[in-house]
Amino acid sequence: MALRRDWVYENNGGTCVAIAGSDYCVIAADTRLSVGYSIYTRDYSKICKLADKCVMASSGFQGDLKALQKNLAARHLIYQHQHNKQMSCPAMAQLLSNTLYYKRFFPYYTFNILGGLDSDGKGCVFTYDAVGSYERVGYGAQGTGAGLIIPVLDNQLKSPSPLLLPAKDAVTPLLESEAVDLVKDVFASATERDIYTGDKVEIVVINASGIRQELMELRKD
Repeated sequence: MALRRDWVYENNGGTCVAIAGSDYCVIAADTRLSVGYSIYTRDYSKICKLADKCVMASSGFQGDLKALQKNLAARHLIYQHQHNKQMSCPAMAQLLSNTLYYKRFFPYYTFNILGGLDSDGKGCVFTYDAVGSYERVGYGAQGTGAGLIIPVLDNQLKSPSPLLLPAKDAVTPLLESEAVDLVKDVFASATERDIYTGDKVEIVVINASGIRQELMELRKD
C-alpha cells in the first residue's frame, strides 16, 4: 500500500458496495483515506453524483479518481448540450468504460462501481476493472474490503447465472430498507478485518423520488 520511489500510483484504500433492487439502487462507501499505516483523513467521500439517477463510488488512487470525475463531468456536460437531457445510467456506464479503456496503457488506478436507475426505473449496478471491462450485476463490491464483503453478498443475494435461459433480471429480491440494513451489516463486518476501511460509511439510495444520503459510524481504529 505504501508509495515506492519508482511507482507513480498509490492505493488509498477503502471499500465500495452497491445493490440493485426492482425500483431502487443502494450504493455505499467508507470515508477513510489512508496510505500504508497512515490515515490521511477520516471524512473523505468516495461517492460522486454523475447524473440525476446515476452515482459512482470508487476505490484506489484518489488523484486519478479526481481526474476521472472531472473528465466524466465534462463529457456529461457536452452530452447535455447536444441532446438537451441527462445521460441515462447505462449510457454513463458505457462512457465510463470507454474512458477507462482509452487510458489502458497508463490507466486510471481506480476501481469503480456505478449504480442508479435505468430508463425503465429498475435498479442497475455496473462493476469495472481498471481498464474498462464492465458487467451489469445485481450487486457488487470494489476496494480493499471487497474480498470480505462479496462472500456475504453471494450468500444473501446470489444472482442467477446470466447463461441460464430464459434470462432473469439481475436485481435483488430485498426491499429498499432491507438492502440498506444489509449494507450496514457488511461494512460493520469488513471494518473488523480490513485496516483500510473504517470511520464512517456513506450510503446513497437512488429511487424514483430522487437521491437521499445517510451516514453510519464505524470503528475508528
